[in-house]
Amino acid sequence: MENYTYNSLTLQLEGLRVTKTSKYPVFVFLLFAYVFILITNVGIVILIWTERSLHQPMYLLFCNLSINDVMGNSLLVPRLLADLLVPPSERLIHYYECLMQAFTTHMFSTNAHTVLMIMAFDRYVAISNPLRYNTIMTNRMVMKLTVWAWGVALVLVGILLGLTIRLNRCRTMIRNPYCDNASLFKLSCESVLINNVYGLTFTIVLLSSSIGSIIITYSKITAACLTSKSKSLNSKALKTCSTHLCLYLIMLISGLILITLHRFPQYTEYRKISAILFNVVPGSLNPVIYGLQSQEIHKCLSKIFKLKKVTPSF
Repeated sequence: MENYTYNSLTLQLEGLRVTKTSKYPVFVFLLFAYVFILITNVGIVILIWTERSLHQPMYLLFCNLSINDVMGNSLLVPRLLADLLVPPSERLIHYYECLMQAFTTHMFSTNAHTVLMIMAFDRYVAISNPLRYNTIMTNRMVMKLTVWAWGVALVLVGILLGLTIRLNRCRTMIRNPYCDNASLFKLSCESVLINNVYGLTFTIVLLSSSIGSIIITYSKITAACLTSKSKSLNSKALKTCSTHLCLYLIMLISGLILITLHRFPQYTEYRKISAILFNVVPGSLNPVIYGLQSQEIHKCLSKIFKLKKVTPSF
């Protein structure tokens, strides 16, 4: 008969199964990716908040995405780096730290959808109703959209983890490189039917709302561009909307790959790698894609670097 340890506060992370030869290349890759995510995302947030010319709804809303990327990766990647350097038997984590990591992980993925949804609304107003854009997208509206994006994610994730916290635990092994809701409720020997039903409903509602809002807003944007004879409007729509759509597709495809691999237990290691890349890839590409497409950000960066070159050193 199998021995069970009930409600232990010390859990063990299975982590990534890496060989001695591949351990350090993986460590270096994750370290550089994390440093790059921190520098680019924090840099963009500071630039937007310090440059008055960037105090526009589009950029202020994008700050939410950068903050989300930093938050999501800061509670994940450092722990992964530490676990790579120790044997699997020493990859221990406290239950409350595991809960915090799971909360941050799900907030990160849910926020990615809700923030991109409010950014889509901003683009819709800018392209479809440009004359009323400034009266609709006021600072108050930007604040309301931001609170909505984070508030919805907080409520949905709070219920998700609340259903898991109520369960008694009889196992201690987290079959994942980091803690998430599924890994936590699988530690229980009780019925997890409610958890599975809510988790599936959560995923369906989030994805259908996210994909539906993107389809509706972009359909209306396309209709506005087709009926408009303004070349400048169509050019602006193409630049800003292609950037937003690119960010959305990166996030969506990364998430769908992870969800699909969950259905195939034989690909456990691929699922683990996909789970890590789901955080790292969008966090690395979002600021690069948005920064490269934005003329205003280009101008601000050029001005900063020109000033540094001109300023004499004593």
